[in-house]
Formats: sequence, structure tokens, C-alpha cells
Amino acid sequence: MPNSTLSADDDILLVYDGQCPLCTRYCANLQVAATHGRLRHVDARQPSAVKREINARGLDLDEGMVLKLGGNLYYGADALQVLALISSKSGFFNRLNAWIFKSKRVSRWLYPLLRWGRNLLLSLRGKSKINNLNDSRNT
Repeated sequence: MPNSTLSADDDILLVYDGQCPLCTRYCANLQVAATHGRLRHVDARQPSAVKREINARGLDLDEGMVLKLGGNLYYGADALQVLALISSKSGFFNRLNAWIFKSKRVSRWLYPLLRWGRNLLLSLRGKSKINNLNDSRNT
């Protein structure tokens, strides 16, 4: 469970692929409970301080999104599960997201399927991968 000492003034950073329509739609619909802070979306294809931190830790953004919450980085299925735990329960999408992904086991089972869907969509749209760990221009 995420740190309960977070305040509503803390920013929660969700680093995702802005070229992926599934990722973008997910981020646009996701809401976190106000008691956990403000959710900010960070496009993984753009330079940012959090992306430099992700690169320094060796996290491949083509293999998973990253959630920065309370100074901790959650990666891939773990990010999805934490998002489910802190999500607002208002609206059908947020309730469904929380119900499906609150389980670590379910998140770890489904995340590779979601990543496969992302890769397929990028390929069909002629988009390249993020390649954050191998491209010095991508920091």
C-alpha cells in the first residue's frame, strides 16, 4: 500500500507513452482520490526530471509505465496496482480499474497483455518505441 503520509498537495507523476492511444485514454480517464494528491501525466517521449530518474534506475519505458508517488517509483504491473489502490471510486471506469487491478497477481498477469496491445498499436500506427535507455537525446 502506498505511503499514507502523503498529503493532497503532493504531486503523483504517471509516466506513460503519449503516442499510445490506449495509454493516453487510460491516463485521461484515471482519477486518484483527492486525499492522495494531484495526478500529473508525463509523456515518456518528452525530456523531464522524472525521466532522468527513471533512466538512472535502468527502467525501460518500453516495458512498463512508471508511477512516482511519495518519492517511490512503481514500475509496470506494480504501477497499475498502486494506481488501482489510490484511484477515486467515482465513475464506472475508476471503479472497474480499482476492482480489476487491486490484486497484485491479476495486475502481473494482465500487464504483459496490455503491453503487447500497446506494442501492436504502435506498430500499426508506424510509431517507434521510446528507447529511453539507449537514446541519450531521450532524457
